[in-house]
Amino acid sequence: MNEHTPTLNERLPEHGTAETPPTTRLPQHELLREKAWWKNLSITDWLFAIAILTIAVLVQIKMPHHMDVYEVAILWTSAAIATALGWFFKPMRWFILGSVALAYMAVGLYNGNIAHAGEPPQGKFLLRYLLSSQSAIMWQSALTIFAFVLYALGAIVAWKQERRLPENGVSPQPNLLLGMASGLAWSAAFAGFVGLLVRWHESYLLRPDAGHIPVSNLYEVFILFMVITGLMYLYYERKFTMHKLGVFVYTIMVALVAFTLWYSWERGAHEIQPLIPALQSWWMKIHVPANFIGYGAFCMAAAFGVAELLALRGIKWLPDAAQIEEAMYKAIAVGFLFFTIATVLGALWAADAWGRYWSWDPKETWAFIVWLNYAIWLHLRLVAGWRGKVLAWWAIIGLFITAFAFVGVNMFLTGLHSYGSL
Repeated sequence: MNEHTPTLNERLPEHGTAETPPTTRLPQHELLREKAWWKNLSITDWLFAIAILTIAVLVQIKMPHHMDVYEVAILWTSAAIATALGWFFKPMRWFILGSVALAYMAVGLYNGNIAHAGEPPQGKFLLRYLLSSQSAIMWQSALTIFAFVLYALGAIVAWKQERRLPENGVSPQPNLLLGMASGLAWSAAFAGFVGLLVRWHESYLLRPDAGHIPVSNLYEVFILFMVITGLMYLYYERKFTMHKLGVFVYTIMVALVAFTLWYSWERGAHEIQPLIPALQSWWMKIHVPANFIGYGAFCMAAAFGVAELLALRGIKWLPDAAQIEEAMYKAIAVGFLFFTIATVLGALWAADAWGRYWSWDPKETWAFIVWLNYAIWLHLRLVAGWRGKVLAWWAIIGLFITAFAFVGVNMFLTGLHSYGSL
């Protein structure tokens, strides 16, 4: 007797029969169920993008005589990056649009005359006390110090609250002082960025044929450094709900403010100077900002390292040590990415300016040491599985290595980058 052997499809009908139940479909992974990123954008996101596009078009129309083809490419790339930042981190929307609006107000108040920022009768009140580059940068310095004070007071309040909790009590939410400190930190970064934008315009008022982006000397890049570090910390503060770490980051920020004020008063560094020939290149507009995103991230990671060491010693008012280390790891990963990009851009700039990609100049050598230091840190964490105290100390020591590459080389060594000396 010949028996019919059912095929696989006959054994497992798609919709089932009265005798056989329908086949069960495996649930789809949550990542496969996610919508495409552009489908998650709201009308506010698209309005922000339109605003950025409008600003870029207006700059293109009003300033074509100041831009070559490379600078036009930088303009539109910057517009795309600004749009992405506003989509990724929502508070950056008002930050970007507000700073551009205030800078444009300052341009209108100047009306082509740098004397409008000076003494009366020509001087204008808003420029003299608020919107000129030096006024805005002084506001940045003051607000940074106020933010540090409130972060410190907020940390003291959190410590006292923790002491009053029972053994297994629930840690309280961030207090009012920490919230106010965050607001001041935003205001400080905002004032600094407005100051940089206005300083860019002022350089053209002083020398119409020699205006330049304000990242050409230590004074200007320290302002940029503080803006970037502040913004990066504020992102991590919100992402990881770690307001209590502000006191560690802003301790370093106050030191940066002190150096900037000293450098301004002692050396007159706030005065806008023409670019030296070595810096008259569009490469500077992309190499320097990428570099200081890396520096800002490494600075913040060192502050997190100090906090992690204290958390490991049982300081209960701080976040969990593992959470702090996760934030430290992400900061170093972002910093390493941008520092790598900056190093590659620097090599390309060197080839364009000096005919060779690498010269083992002291600045280049120490940049490589910084890169190698954080490459080993990431390798030890991701491949070797290291955690805890060693990596925290490594991040702290890394800040001193980075600081020497940033400032120490300019102070104690000479080379092709000696134009950045103190």
